[in-house]
Amino acid sequence: MAAIMNGIALHGGYIPYGGTFLTFSDYSRNAIRMAALMKRRVVHVFTHDSIGLGEDGPTHQSIEHAASLRLIPNLDVWRPADTAETAVAWTHALTQNARPSALLLSRQNLPYAPKAALDAIAKGAYVLAEPAEVGLRKKAQAVIIATGSEVQLALHAQAELARLKIAVRVVSMPSNTVFDRQSTAYKASVLPAGVPRVAIEAGVTDGWWKYGCAAVVGIDRYGESAPAPALFKLFGFTAQNLVDTVRKVLASK
Repeated sequence: MAAIMNGIALHGGYIPYGGTFLTFSDYSRNAIRMAALMKRRVVHVFTHDSIGLGEDGPTHQSIEHAASLRLIPNLDVWRPADTAETAVAWTHALTQNARPSALLLSRQNLPYAPKAALDAIAKGAYVLAEPAEVGLRKKAQAVIIATGSEVQLALHAQAELARLKIAVRVVSMPSNTVFDRQSTAYKASVLPAGVPRVAIEAGVTDGWWKYGCAAVVGIDRYGESAPAPALFKLFGFTAQNLVDTVRKVLASK
């Protein structure tokens, strides 16, 4: 499928796209890499992007796949958190004449996260919610960076931390690869210097340390076969665990 998409892109006249589970991107990797090398506009839509896959078990649950795709030069990787981020990711993919894109989508339904505007999404990461939006009139004491299905956990954690009088900024980062190409000034405006950062993503933690994170909530082992809610709780993908992680980071300063 992926190789045929490359052929269609080379022929011209169409914008090819294809879809499968994210864990099967391993089978497509050669062709994805060739699309990136040849600078072809090809769009890969990968679904079932995490342990949220549930009962199909660890063979089908993506753990290292998002991080692995982000390592391919000239490939834009998006893991959107809601309908708006997905629409922006699609738009961005269609406008990239010299690079392929991969959209990593969840199996489970995700709610819309209210946002002031859509323009900043196209920069790969943006400030989704400031402390003032949960009733705290003080500067952020920490930043939570989240992607995909974990953005909702970050927002719930922000609200709980606000009740504890801890001010937190939530940054949604649907595309690390796009964000990394932004100006130094923009990146500093989203991730201000001197403010501790905690990242959360339902995947391996390695790729997040480059953002100067003091802690990363992730999964560095294979999953299990169980309903998605049970798995997320087992592996610590809960708002309460994120709250506890932020508090530990601030206590260690």
